[in-house]
Amino acid sequence: MPLEDDLCDILKKSRAGQGLSVSDLARMTGLPGGDITALERGDRPKDRAEVRALAKALGLRAEPLERIAIDKWEPVAQQMPFWVELVQGAINGYGVQGYILHDEDEAVLVDTAYNAPVMLDQLRRRGLRLLGICLTHGHADHADGIEQILDRYEVPVYLGPEDVELLGWRPRRELLVVPSDGLSVRVGRRTLRCMPTPGHTPGGICYCADDAQVPVCFVGDTLFAGSIGRSNPKELYPSHLSSVTHRVLTLSPDYRLLPGHGPATTVEEELEHNPFAALP
Repeated sequence: MPLEDDLCDILKKSRAGQGLSVSDLARMTGLPGGDITALERGDRPKDRAEVRALAKALGLRAEPLERIAIDKWEPVAQQMPFWVELVQGAINGYGVQGYILHDEDEAVLVDTAYNAPVMLDQLRRRGLRLLGICLTHGHADHADGIEQILDRYEVPVYLGPEDVELLGWRPRRELLVVPSDGLSVRVGRRTLRCMPTPGHTPGGICYCADDAQVPVCFVGDTLFAGSIGRSNPKELYPSHLSSVTHRVLTLSPDYRLLPGHGPATTVEEELEHNPFAALP
């Protein structure tokens, strides 16, 4: 699976998050504004010096940005643990991913993948009893379809309270649970731990599942392999960087990070290859 973000996406997200115009960036780097615009439209960089100049001006890590822009780095392919089911969907042709964490005969959903019918079908095929819906944030591609699921299973919906207004359809108030820091959700013999990570949205949440062999963190759009989601609103950009560096990337290096878009990665890979991640 290719990276969710190329150089063009990384530049736009970082520049917008800092409230910089193309002219501002041109002045800071000494590069022509037209060249920067072309890069943000998907042109290849002229050389490594150009990438390094942009990285320095934007406060990004230069070597990881070079590897993505020039060397075409991709993370080592990660196999899904047997107790996690990947569900893929699409909204207007844009791919999105959700997950089913299951143990014994119990399960929780992490996001809906904009594909509630497949989520429901997988629960039925596996004979699983749904215990809850854990939303990483309130955007439609991750949350729409909860009404179809709740029509079949009346279960708690875990969502940061700041994101409730983003929902296109809201469950009854008594079904909404605030996933406070460290709150545990039991699934069979497993435990899913809530970890607030504001930045992509005000109420963003990651969900960690410890495991002796394959610990996992469902990161939604907080982090992508080699990038991050768009900070929305842009004023959340500093909080977003803090969530990535001081929360997600302080997990054990062997944690597998399962995002809402693009390939899975690991904490170890992102510490080395993510341009947005300052070393803790």
